[in-house]
Amino acid sequence: MKEMTTRDRDLERLIPIQVKSHPISSNPNEDTNSPSPSISPLVPSHHAAGKEAICKVIRSWAWKKFMSGCVILLPMAITFCVTWWFISVVDGFFSPIYAHFGINIFGLGFVTSITFIFLIGVFMSSWLGASLLALGEWFIKKMPLISYIYAASKQISAAISPDQNSNAFKEVAIIRHPRNGEYAFGFITSVVILRKSSGTEELCCVYVPTNHLYLGDIFLISSKDILRPNLSVREGIEIVISGGMSIPQVLTTLDSPTSHATGLGKFSTAPM
Repeated sequence: MKEMTTRDRDLERLIPIQVKSHPISSNPNEDTNSPSPSISPLVPSHHAAGKEAICKVIRSWAWKKFMSGCVILLPMAITFCVTWWFISVVDGFFSPIYAHFGINIFGLGFVTSITFIFLIGVFMSSWLGASLLALGEWFIKKMPLISYIYAASKQISAAISPDQNSNAFKEVAIIRHPRNGEYAFGFITSVVILRKSSGTEELCCVYVPTNHLYLGDIFLISSKDILRPNLSVREGIEIVISGGMSIPQVLTTLDSPTSHATGLGKFSTAPM
């Protein structure tokens, strides 16, 4: 009995030792060499974080390249659309005439319109053309409402006329406006003489464009308060239309003695 008791005790001691040494031995199909559950989730978490960082870098790079492409293609697309629209509109003047005769060639009406405008310019430069134009303007000025529209449109067209004698904008001016230390772009349109008890003073009529919501303002500025930059009238118009984005980085004033000696009344352009 003592031997059996000792044997039973040995068996009782062996059973818990086997259970503790092999806690997962109850499932024979399970791999005992697999990592513990507390360590295995860390590997996929690091992998997901790296993958997400790479995706962010790729998305940022792709977005920058896409925006660079838009910046490059947008001016080209706008230029193409405006040019195509202009050609289509001008081509539409004479295209119906050619279509009536069965001639359907795109661009033929555009070429005809440009040629027609050129011939009108040549004809109006002659004595006969100028006489007919003066006669037509005389009839238009007799009409109550149309005369004002024609006069305003003629002044606008005179501003961009290649004839320097008929330019509405004589010179580009920089004036101190609206307060001291602040300047504004303007165009000298005419010169007036202000008579006072102390004498006479020559004043320049300066047109100062503002925003596109209304036409602008007119200021009478003393001649000594006007700064003349090294800009042409066309460059000044481009600066106004672009909202100041096409303005040069450095502006140089032309205060040469010859420009003051000739006088503003003659509207002489300062030498460049």
